[in-house]
Amino acid sequence: MSDTVYIGNAGKDAALDRGWLLGHFKDPADPRHSEDVEIKWGVHPRGDERAEWVTGEERTALLVLVSGRFRVELPGRSVVLAEQGDYVVWGRGVDHSWYAEDESVVLTVRWPSVSGYRAGADTRP
Repeated sequence: MSDTVYIGNAGKDAALDRGWLLGHFKDPADPRHSEDVEIKWGVHPRGDERAEWVTGEERTALLVLVSGRFRVELPGRSVVLAEQGDYVVWGRGVDHSWYAEDESVVLTVRWPSVSGYRAGADTRP
């Protein structure tokens, strides 16, 4: 197999790095290393929520509901993703938080992949 090809399973691989499958935080020799984009396979039990709001966001994000019911909190509004494929996009500078109303799986894509954010906590060190 080529060093530029990686074959995996999102559910299994996500468990190894708090859900993150791709981004600047992967080893540079790993095909999943990217300075351009980050991708996360998030599996959330019912009632799971972000401990605190993300503030001062430097990236744009797309969050797609794969299964379940998931709420994204944005300044002045809540967005409920209830049907498979529902999604929300927010840009740089938009604070946010989230809450899993039911057991949920979500796919998050963020860009660019900004050094200084920790993959483990999704916050600056």
